[in-house]
Amino acid sequence: MLIASYNPQELGDALIVILAQDSAEQAHTVRDNIARIYDPATEKTLGYNFLAVSDILPEITGKGQVTLSEEDVTALNQALEDAGFAGELEVPDSPFVVGYVKSAERHPDSDHMFITQTVVDHDQTLQIVCGSPNMREGIRVVVAKPGAMMADGKIIWPGVLRGVDSAGMICTGRELGLANAPTKPGCLILDDDFEVGSAFDFDRGNTIFKA
Repeated sequence: MLIASYNPQELGDALIVILAQDSAEQAHTVRDNIARIYDPATEKTLGYNFLAVSDILPEITGKGQVTLSEEDVTALNQALEDAGFAGELEVPDSPFVVGYVKSAERHPDSDHMFITQTVVDHDQTLQIVCGSPNMREGIRVVVAKPGAMMADGKIIWPGVLRGVDSAGMICTGRELGLANAPTKPGCLILDDDFEVGSAFDFDRGNTIFKA
């Protein structure tokens, strides 16, 4: 998992990199304008703050979540190593993928939720609890995998809904921030020519709903 966010208007020239969900206790070490945030009980790295990131990535732009290229990750890892940290960043897969709902069973403790088994990338199947009224098996959907940052800044983490484990979210067009997406409830159902397991194409997605 790697979530990167850059908002110079609010945070200055800082790239926030999240590698894991927050722990109850956190500690940090700062070296050469890089802060490592970690769980002191396990020493697991939770993330890094690159406090003068344009010195490392001179062409960085954006406001919110940013996509890092392989070259960007290489440069950040070199900066980590130069500062005495481990160069542990990896180029992430897309957090938003085309999924296929293999099954959708009624939640035993809810009159509107479904427990789905949904195929995503790398032939992986995720159990995702979903409350969309149009949920059914055999459809193609957009899945925000654990670690995805939504258009409103919310990060998707594994959780438990009404006592059932859920890993990810099946999205509506509005949750994805797609142009002209309706406000009515219901997940976005994709045409069959969207390839299951592929990264969701937001440019194409913005043409789904007509003005």
